[in-house]
Amino acid sequence: MAEWRLDQDRGMPLYQQLMQLIEEKIKAGDLVPGRALPAERKLAEELQVNRSTVIRALEELTTQGILIRKRGSGTFVNPNKWGMQTRPTINWRTSLTPDNLSVDTPYQRDVKQLLAQHRSREILDLGNGDLPKDLLPELKIPDISLGEMLHGEATFIRENRGIKATRESVQKHLHTAYGMTVPLEEIFITSGTQQSLFLITQGLLKPGDAIGIEAPSYFYSLRLFQAAGLRIIPIPMDGEGMTVKGLQEASLQYPLKMIFLNPIFQNPTGTVMSPERKQAILDYCLLKRIPIVEDDAYGSFVFDETVDNRPLKSLDKRQQVLYLGSLSKFAGQHIRIGWMVGPAAIIRELADIRDQIDSGLSFLPQLLAEHYLTSEITAHLPIIVSALKERADKLQTWLRNKYGPEISFEPAKGGYHLYCRFANKTDAEMDELLQELLEEKVVVKEGIQFGDQKNAVRFSFGHFVERNANS
Repeated sequence: MAEWRLDQDRGMPLYQQLMQLIEEKIKAGDLVPGRALPAERKLAEELQVNRSTVIRALEELTTQGILIRKRGSGTFVNPNKWGMQTRPTINWRTSLTPDNLSVDTPYQRDVKQLLAQHRSREILDLGNGDLPKDLLPELKIPDISLGEMLHGEATFIRENRGIKATRESVQKHLHTAYGMTVPLEEIFITSGTQQSLFLITQGLLKPGDAIGIEAPSYFYSLRLFQAAGLRIIPIPMDGEGMTVKGLQEASLQYPLKMIFLNPIFQNPTGTVMSPERKQAILDYCLLKRIPIVEDDAYGSFVFDETVDNRPLKSLDKRQQVLYLGSLSKFAGQHIRIGWMVGPAAIIRELADIRDQIDSGLSFLPQLLAEHYLTSEITAHLPIIVSALKERADKLQTWLRNKYGPEISFEPAKGGYHLYCRFANKTDAEMDELLQELLEEKVVVKEGIQFGDQKNAVRFSFGHFVERNANS
């Protein structure tokens, strides 16, 4: 332990020096994830400080999520980023930046190499969660003159929540799809879910705030949460979605500022939150005054008519939920239009923030979105749903034939994804399985990218084409 030294004459308090020393050792690789630190008494003796100094430093780092303290076992370096209080990337002095915490896995590096070496049509990319090209709508640019477009741009500047026609088309879509009646002043047009989340993290949260997300969840992989310095708290799920017990335990342990949910055909698991669970989540969050952000990316893609695909927002009577939607799963990434629905005061605040950072929208994408929602979605949506269901069925058959009893999954009832587990495989066997798929030019998403165990894999069936079980 000769390398554990503090400067007694330095102006910084000793407990802060120890915190800094531990963080530096983690960055340097001297303390690796999962590694136990020396015992408190031994560390205090070596550093020639009071044990209370050591305890305070360890407790501070535990609060930040950098360390984990286990009663009777000791203190360990956090093996993953669940609960990690990362700091904003603009703080260049930090020793734990998102770049340190979000290193590609060997499999991800191999995927990038494969994609660089082969043409896209040679690869079966089941990690791609975007709408495939053959299902894109045949959108036509509306017949509009340059003068009319310039007038529309000027109008939009005055209406910073989005042009009225687009907001009206979203209003009508939500009523048609879910029976939701939403006042126009509560609808905010964005460039998609990512912009909505960015504005929420910048306008409604601050560095160090704890946010709860489903475990596993695609939210886990979002760099914008790390860049904002937020602490990501995992909340367990079961077959009905996020558990109320898990939410209760998380809120008692951490002062949750907000929870983020993807309750309908959740990404990656495909789970649909039951109506009873939705109401229980709403009731508990109202009791604890915890706002909810709901991402409804997949709710319209229903294969099974018995599925209740109503968003959490449709049950919201107390303005508890910020509801996010997007056209990307309907019309592809080229129409970068989404929407946020929430309390009018919050919508105004976030729209003003977007104005201040000069991150507005142009008129044409909004016009295309309005055209699609009013003229094309009714005919186009059944085509997407039918194709996705057929491909999901074929993918499930292929996986059963290929892996037999080794693989388990819940049959897809909608959405874009099939989440599979290989319960009896070791980490080494999972590495081998993923490499075998790469040799067959099949790409998937690892469960660890969603904060899950290594034996979980997400297959996105939109891009699936039939293959033999052994190829």
